[in-house]
Amino acid sequence: MSKKLYVSSPPKQVTIGKTGSAYGINGWIRVFSFTEKDISIFDYQPWILQKSNFCHVMNLENWKHHNQGFIVKVKNIDDRDAARMLTNYKIIIDSSNLPVLDKGEYYWNDLLGCQVINLLGNQLGKVVSIIETGSNDVLVVQDNLKDVFSMQKQLIPFLPNKVIKSIDLNKKIINVEWNFNV
Repeated sequence: MSKKLYVSSPPKQVTIGKTGSAYGINGWIRVFSFTEKDISIFDYQPWILQKSNFCHVMNLENWKHHNQGFIVKVKNIDDRDAARMLTNYKIIIDSSNLPVLDKGEYYWNDLLGCQVINLLGNQLGKVVSIIETGSNDVLVVQDNLKDVFSMQKQLIPFLPNKVIKSIDLNKKIINVEWNFNV
């Protein structure tokens, strides 16, 4: 009897990495981690690989550091051709597998799609991505109307209590002290 390899994606999924190219001839695959500490990607298993509407459970047999990233050996994948079939997939998990955060801490994934409103009540747009700069994270906010202030995207520093005044994840709203012409 064959093992079930295909699944539906979790209801609330989080992308924690992606697969790269095949490595060597014995079924190893390059992996790129999106977790805060790269090695933390291995704390969340099994992985679900997703490309379009196709999902596949990936159980690891082994992993190693390689150059600036990792290579993984997947159970039952024993040659380069089989490994090539698993390249360029998102590695996702159910968000319920993530640790509970302290008050005032947020997963980037939860901030994506939030409406950003300044203290004057102006809607600046929605968070479309987040940039990690080293000193502080930066929200990339896409304008709702793209024409009113002739700006398509704004970069807003994620500085709690200074720029970021409040976050309501239930309403998907971030209130900021930020002007259009900054």
